[in-house]
Amino acid sequence: MGGATSAAAQIQLVAATDATAVEAADETVDKLLDEGRSPGEILLLTTGEQHPWAQHELSFGEDAYWRQLTEGEDVFCAHTSAVAHTTRRAVVVLAVNGGTDPEAAAALPAALEKAAERLIVCGDPQRLRALL
Repeated sequence: MGGATSAAAQIQLVAATDATAVEAADETVDKLLDEGRSPGEILLLTTGEQHPWAQHELSFGEDAYWRQLTEGEDVFCAHTSAVAHTTRRAVVVLAVNGGTDPEAAAALPAALEKAAERLIVCGDPQRLRALL
């Protein structure tokens, strides 16, 4: 038996369509905050269009946007294409809100790698099952 102390993150699925995945992810984040999670423990990733928060923050420039990740005081939203730039957080919420099947399939292990405790995937269960 190996001496690994950290178990893999727990994976949870929230059924949503591509169109409602971001909304479902936002509701999931609200629930996590209500449960007492600190905003800095949550990373929200999207596979399709950028989350509206990320779009807004990026309008002030990349430096200001990424500085918020470094400061770690708030929920951070990023596109899965930028997942390599993000840091590990306790909970990762992945909104499968579009993107190609290969992109969505690649997003799952990438998001799981960033999740210390829980990965919550908001998306179409049938599509996700096909990708897994």
